[in-house]
Amino acid sequence: MEENIITNKGTNLVNTNESNNLGSGTETTETQVSETTLAEAKSEVSVAETKAEKAEPKVGRRRILEGRVVSNKPNKTIIVLVERYVQHPLYKKYYKRSKKFMAHDEKNECQVGDLVRIMEWRPLSRRKRWMLKEIVERAK
Repeated sequence: MEENIITNKGTNLVNTNESNNLGSGTETTETQVSETTLAEAKSEVSVAETKAEKAEPKVGRRRILEGRVVSNKPNKTIIVLVERYVQHPLYKKYYKRSKKFMAHDEKNECQVGDLVRIMEWRPLSRRKRWMLKEIVERAK
């Protein structure tokens, strides 16, 4: 069974060519597209729209951390110590956890002791995945 979809002035028609296995003749009938065929066409369109939406780049939120500069020896790089408080699972006491992050400082403007905000960035080197966002407070 062979189907061809024909569009005439906004109405969709299906041209069906049925041939008998005995070769007695060919019958041609035109019928209006059923609801299921329209639903299938709409689902194909929605699948195409979904693929187009996936092609758009996704922009996520970058994490922002605040910490103290502990070193600025490397060129255009600062090492920032970020401290956070964590609750002990059994004793429920809060204690400090700290971690050092290497961040890119394009203008070499940070000094040791500055309070800074850094934000997540693309990999700049093996250990550098953060960028200086702002200096919150200068060292005294």
